[in-house]
Amino acid sequence: MNHETTTLPRRLAPIVSLLLILGPATNLVWRGGTGYCFFLLLAFALWGLYACRREPGYFAPWREYRWYTAAMLVPLAVVVVQQLLMGYWAPHQFDALSRFTLALPVFLLLSRVPSRNLTAIGWGCAFGALAASAWVFVDRPVGGWSDAERLNNYYTNAIPFGDTALLFAFLAVFTFGWDRKARPLALVVKLAALLAGGFVSYLSGTRGGWIAIPVFMFVLGVQYGWFTHWKRVVVALVLVAVAAGALLSTERIQHRLADVSSDVALMQHGDKDTSTGLRLQLWSASIRLFERHPVYGVGKGHLEAALGDLASHGEAAQAIVNERAHSDFFSAIAEMGAIGALSLLTIYFGTSVYFWRARRDTDAVIRTAACSGLAVSFSTILFGLTIDVLVPIQVMVLISLLTATFLATIVSRRREIAAGN
Repeated sequence: MNHETTTLPRRLAPIVSLLLILGPATNLVWRGGTGYCFFLLLAFALWGLYACRREPGYFAPWREYRWYTAAMLVPLAVVVVQQLLMGYWAPHQFDALSRFTLALPVFLLLSRVPSRNLTAIGWGCAFGALAASAWVFVDRPVGGWSDAERLNNYYTNAIPFGDTALLFAFLAVFTFGWDRKARPLALVVKLAALLAGGFVSYLSGTRGGWIAIPVFMFVLGVQYGWFTHWKRVVVALVLVAVAAGALLSTERIQHRLADVSSDVALMQHGDKDTSTGLRLQLWSASIRLFERHPVYGVGKGHLEAALGDLASHGEAAQAIVNERAHSDFFSAIAEMGAIGALSLLTIYFGTSVYFWRARRDTDAVIRTAACSGLAVSFSTILFGLTIDVLVPIQVMVLISLLTATFLATIVSRRREIAAGN
């Protein structure tokens, strides 16, 4: 048994690498593709749990990275307890959150795989951004993509589609930090992925997602040492300013930003039924529900009914009755109250803290994994300000896979360094 448990990850390593490429690469082009890869990894992980259950230290990563473990367990546990206390049964509410919990055995498996095999996920992100750009041509509407026809695919609306493509674009550049072999090829492919993913985000018109770009640029600066000398800071700022100026000069971005100003002007004149106005009304109604149900909220999955009740009593507009609050935070406080807010903070902290601590590590693999993990966790927070990120299953399974892989890369590489490799 000892010989088998020692060689288990080595035999699985090439398969794991392939799945880590295919998982992100298929997210925006094949419905369920990331999920199939995730569940294959889970099957191997459960086999590993059985084969290595008596091996000393196998479960150590769960204890060592306890905040990550808590972030993966707490959200699902809170929903289960809420339904027990409130006396209702809605098992479909467990579906998306279960991907976090199922990521825990996957994390253990990946922690035992050599770090060089885990770095394959960087290629998966690059291919994911390049693949997403195929929809620009495959599904092009008559007259091209516009504000009326925003770029998406057949199973994802424009906002998560553009946000995910943008994340893939920047992860391609982040993960270039550990490309030791074929660096010229990697540079070409990953810069192409940055341009392709950025173009997809541009055509999707996801204004909310664009607020993550300065944060991505800052973390890239930390990873690649842009802030170590004032000359590098100046060069970086000039490049960012040129890129920002070029983008802001385009008609599409000017139009999308003008929409916000137009919405605000209409709201000031009493028209609250604009895109921005309806969202603000929805958030205001969510706060009202939280004030009335401060501890456990109205119940996860009951937001639409609760908003409908407000509308029937003239306390909210019928137009805002929706099953989601278009914000992870406002959905959390309305549906799950203070407990939901604490659960959300646990997710944010548990998926960020260990990456933050390792962001300046002297080892390139660890530093790259840490900054890539920060990009995932920060994007989850920022994208979640204006849309419900922690709801679509394809998004949840992607976040689970990326976070588990980047953290496992840190665990694996630290073990290799300790062993003198």
